Amino acid sequence: MLGPVTLLFSLLALASAQSWTTLPGSLYCSSEAWGSCASADWPQSNVGSPLKLQTPDAELQAMLAEVDPKRVQDIITTLTNFGTRHTLSNQTDPVRGIGAARDWILKEMQSFAQASNGNMGVELNSYIQPVTSTILFPTNISNVVATLKGSSDANRTYVVTGHYDSRRIDIMDYTNDAPGSDDDASGVAVVMELARICATKRPAATMIFAATAGEEQDLYGSNHLAQTLKNASVNVEGNWNNDIVGTGSSSPFFPVNNYTIRLFGASYAYPAPNTLNSTQLAGELQEIGIIGGENDSPARNLGRFIAEIAAGASKEVNMQVALIYRPDRYLRGGDHESFLAQGFPAVRFTEAIEDFAHQHQDPRVQNGTVYGDLLEFVDFEYTARVARVNLASMWSAANAPAMPVNVSISTVVGFPAASESTPLYELSNDSQFAWNTGNDPLVASYELLWRPAGALQWTHALNVGNVGTATVNLSKDDVQFGVRAVGKNGMKSPAVFPLPNGEV
Repeated sequence: MLGPVTLLFSLLALASAQSWTTLPGSLYCSSEAWGSCASADWPQSNVGSPLKLQTPDAELQAMLAEVDPKRVQDIITTLTNFGTRHTLSNQTDPVRGIGAARDWILKEMQSFAQASNGNMGVELNSYIQPVTSTILFPTNISNVVATLKGSSDANRTYVVTGHYDSRRIDIMDYTNDAPGSDDDASGVAVVMELARICATKRPAATMIFAATAGEEQDLYGSNHLAQTLKNASVNVEGNWNNDIVGTGSSSPFFPVNNYTIRLFGASYAYPAPNTLNSTQLAGELQEIGIIGGENDSPARNLGRFIAEIAAGASKEVNMQVALIYRPDRYLRGGDHESFLAQGFPAVRFTEAIEDFAHQHQDPRVQNGTVYGDLLEFVDFEYTARVARVNLASMWSAANAPAMPVNVSISTVVGFPAASESTPLYELSNDSQFAWNTGNDPLVASYELLWRPAGALQWTHALNVGNVGTATVNLSKDDVQFGVRAVGKNGMKSPAVFPLPNGEV
């Protein structure tokens, strides 16, 4: 039995051991599971304030209200009724095949452009694809592209895509039915609804609405489109790719959240930009690894931006964005990778839970189960909500200032002394940043963002004014930083991850 004095010291030690978990900077919560503590406040800092979500202005609210589930249904139904939209299917039949689908999309886009007062142009972005392992004969690949020119920063461009080709189990079967209602008539419906609603508006930057072809055969259409934009030196600051966005309730799978859309964002590592050789790539990836920047690629910061905008407009879009640190679903791919390969930020939207009985399937009933990517398995209200997420975020980006460029972090301030003459102010744990301010007339100021290194989303923001440098008392060892532009209209750009003195 413990004596009174020993017991007292034991109780004091226990109290001390328990109370430290409630001190400022604790990673623990008494009421939440480890790793899920929203109130954990490590690292301790008074830099900035908790991030406040950007909410949609009256114009954007009205645009979001225009998204029409009935029009979404009509688009998906029409595309499904072409029977097959396989890349190798008939291109001259007026009612069946990919050619009929292409011509119908083109005609619809042209009708939207008529309301644009000449600001929207529509064209076919086409080429002849030679024979490959998935192309049996030379084939015309045509993307239907509607371009809404920006009013003040026309070369800065945002692209939304969905592919209109379809497939069966046998990727080379181009004659039998491949309805492709979810994959990817749903994505094309998103693209077309955005084009219709935006046609009468004047965004600051250019917006491109593209229905791509050849995706199932090997991303042929999107590769051609992304390369076309790259060759023209177009400043593409983001690609919103919508592929399989037709339902959030794929019975009998659980759990299901019919108000969730997944968003996939690639790291710096994949895919490797075409402009780099293997030695350059290895060097850049090593540098990114050294500074812990693997989760702060342009694609992932675009994803954070989209998720943040959707959260701020949650009442209008009625949808949440689940940001996933992966370029696509496991070992799979899509048209956004064509844009990533050209060095453009790009992300992919896909429904919360895929139902593989209704994707890439031959339509049939087998042992009582209906297979096939059929119209009956698409939720048009869900696709309309996906369209609202795309519209809210893409419109916000196109009317915010451009992302800051040449964002760097000092490798002098906040480091050990280089010599006895090193100034005392450099021997702090401060972090110092610099970026090019340029002459963007849309800019009102810049924000420095930060989050704990293990956090998914930005947590804090500090408005530093319309300047090109900032120094804060917060160690670069413990957090991830980003810099973004803030417009005179309050709209904010995606964040840019600072690199050491402009390296990488």
